[in-house]
Amino acid sequence: MGNTVSDSDKGQLTETEIRTRYITPALIKAGWPLTSLREEYYYFSAGRIQVIGKKGVRKKAKRVDYLLEWRSGLPVALVEAKDNNHEPGSGMQQAIEYAEQLDIPSVFTSNGESFVWHDRTGSRPDVEIEISLDKFPSPETLYALYKKWKGITDSEEPVVASQFHDDGSGRRPRYYQRIAVNRAMEAIAKGQRRLLLVMATGTGKTYTAAQIIWRFMESFKRINPSKGQARVLFLADRNILVDQTMMNDFAMFKGRMAKLSTTHKTITKTSSPDGSNAVNKVIDKSFELYLSLYQAVTGTGEINKIYKQFSPDFFDLVIVDECHRGSAKEDSAWRDIIEYFTSAIQLGMTATPKETKTVSNSDYFGDPLYTYSLKQGIEDGFLAPYKVIQASLDIDASGWRPEQGQHDDSGTLIPDRHYNYEDIDDSIIFPERDKRVAERITEYLKSTNRYAKTIVFCEDIPHANRMRRALANLNADEVRKNSRYVMQITGDDQQGKKELDNFIDPESPYPVIATTSKLLATGVDVQTCKLIVLNSKVDSMTDFKQMIGRGSRVRTDYDKWFFVVMDFKNVTRLFADKHFDGEPVKVYELSSTGNMGDAVTDLDDIGETQDVDEDDDTRDQWVERPEARKTRRKRIIVSGQPVTIIGEQVQMVGADGKPVTAKLKEFARKNLLERYPTVETFSAAWLAAKRLSTLLDELAEAGIPLEDLVDQPDQELDPFDVALSVCYESTGRSRQREERAGAVRTGGYLDRYQGKVRFVMEALLDTYVDSGVRSVEDIGVLRVEPFRSVGRPMEIIQLFGDRETYFKEVRSLEQQLYPEAL
Repeated sequence: MGNTVSDSDKGQLTETEIRTRYITPALIKAGWPLTSLREEYYYFSAGRIQVIGKKGVRKKAKRVDYLLEWRSGLPVALVEAKDNNHEPGSGMQQAIEYAEQLDIPSVFTSNGESFVWHDRTGSRPDVEIEISLDKFPSPETLYALYKKWKGITDSEEPVVASQFHDDGSGRRPRYYQRIAVNRAMEAIAKGQRRLLLVMATGTGKTYTAAQIIWRFMESFKRINPSKGQARVLFLADRNILVDQTMMNDFAMFKGRMAKLSTTHKTITKTSSPDGSNAVNKVIDKSFELYLSLYQAVTGTGEINKIYKQFSPDFFDLVIVDECHRGSAKEDSAWRDIIEYFTSAIQLGMTATPKETKTVSNSDYFGDPLYTYSLKQGIEDGFLAPYKVIQASLDIDASGWRPEQGQHDDSGTLIPDRHYNYEDIDDSIIFPERDKRVAERITEYLKSTNRYAKTIVFCEDIPHANRMRRALANLNADEVRKNSRYVMQITGDDQQGKKELDNFIDPESPYPVIATTSKLLATGVDVQTCKLIVLNSKVDSMTDFKQMIGRGSRVRTDYDKWFFVVMDFKNVTRLFADKHFDGEPVKVYELSSTGNMGDAVTDLDDIGETQDVDEDDDTRDQWVERPEARKTRRKRIIVSGQPVTIIGEQVQMVGADGKPVTAKLKEFARKNLLERYPTVETFSAAWLAAKRLSTLLDELAEAGIPLEDLVDQPDQELDPFDVALSVCYESTGRSRQREERAGAVRTGGYLDRYQGKVRFVMEALLDTYVDSGVRSVEDIGVLRVEPFRSVGRPMEIIQLFGDRETYFKEVRSLEQQLYPEAL
């Protein structure tokens, strides 16, 4: 096998050399072509994003050393490699965990001496066996085990064996998309007629649907040659969802698909046979794939139910996108369509399956074939983590009662009763409340990024209009630059709806802030949305997940690493519900001054939230069809009533992954003292750290976010000073970063350097003052001024000798900043 190293020398080889010299040749000898071996296969496109203050930092991505594919998109085994200083079975537990997540039955580990084979199929008495390098199983053997594990028969294989679409760009489905597609095709092969896939918002449901359709069409030709091409119907509930889908994920069907619409080329209009003004709608039935709003095919009145122009057996596959929006309800319009095409295979896709006493997706579609949750998406790094700012308003918390004989803005006597949380923004309106909410949103944007895409969810359309006006007045400088800075995007506002495409376009700076009711809650892909404002009462877990999902995309190319949820209605209590599958990175509940107070609320005391039985179809029709809008009802408006933000709460994720509610400083102090009981042990660890940024990351993961405490009110403090004052109650005065840097400059330490090297060290001190110790350790800082004037990063490093020496000098400089730790 080409071994050129004696057994005694194998221990000197790296893991990469073990793979190259021993493992890869063994796999090739067993019949695995190089095209079937994916080495160092990263199934996480990037590691989980850790939020550090206002920045996002990716953790290391996970990978397997070899992914063995029977064909593209069908992995049947993985191999984990170790160097020869490990036992052959080392790393098996981690490899099994990866195999479970990747839906793979055969797991191998090797150190270059032999393989240890863990068989998840249950095909042999021993779960694990050791085999020699020359006994690795062939592709046919492992594929046969895969088929047995999945229960795939020879007659079902033509459907399962269909290929993923390849557009030539090198794009491949992510591992969970691949599993979802394969599970769907396996179920179809086995004759299942109703299928359900649950995938979190932002994980590519439509791309997954496109691959299912592609493979279904390809397999259909083989197993039904006499019938010809397959016919597929894709249903969505928003026009923009259909348009986005056709242009993006369904582009592979160009020329083969059409949109069902009264204005689309698939429909022609002819005069009525009796000479009346009625119009017959005739559909061009030559396409393979039809996309439609369910409203477009159901219509009002029997004559407009254009789906009935198709025979009940016309479609072979019907996919219902966002199927939580009412399709599982027996009296919904979607049920009319899918029950009409009852002979077709029907696949429901949703991020939020609805399960209530009267509405159930699983009751109609069956249990999910596969679920990819928000929590898993965040853990994998495909979805953005989130911060939560909870702002409790006094009038919401305490309610309001009018003074005797008090009149509203119209001069009408206000009924004397206690108006509570449910009444506010419903039967009674306080303009000062709108203003205070708008002030807090504006304060946040001014302190972070005034052009961060923001969605403000409001109670209803009138409320969205009021919030638009309040935000426009508070951001008058930006509105004067461009009137689209703040836009109301609701179903009744044509101008706002025209701006929806610009709002979701990452390249378009305007609109920045969108106030809405329900129009942006589902499916609209605002990839760069950084702020979700919850200013409406939400009791439905389905609605809550959909709203949160608007911010879950990651776009690091637009500096979108995480998003913020600003909650004015205590909606984020639903994070504590067992039906929500992801915890926030951290939660700050701010007082009106932005400082930390004393109020603490433990979310563990909140009971489970029962999803309500809402008439989604009626609500959607009201939003999408302004002519069906309800009559405007008279509300009590009371101007001049002061409204303030009260309370404080901090919720963070503890080391066990569960939400912990406490004051931030107390939370950090408790965890730091457990780790370093004395200031001496902490100082020693601070000084001994090879890189302070790594130590800060470790502390943050352990529930000690020193940088977030710096971020709270004083940007100039060093995390070291925060630890001394907050956690160890140091009697000494905390020093600003400028003061620490100044002491180094005047202390003579820099005199040891000359010329360009001294210039670099002085510039690093300036960097520390401006942005803290992390930036000093980031080699990327050498690419910007004033460093760029010295040379390229490698040229600067060479001034110090080599990379190791450069970082040694950087660490020495850092140590000089903390003389009390020396």
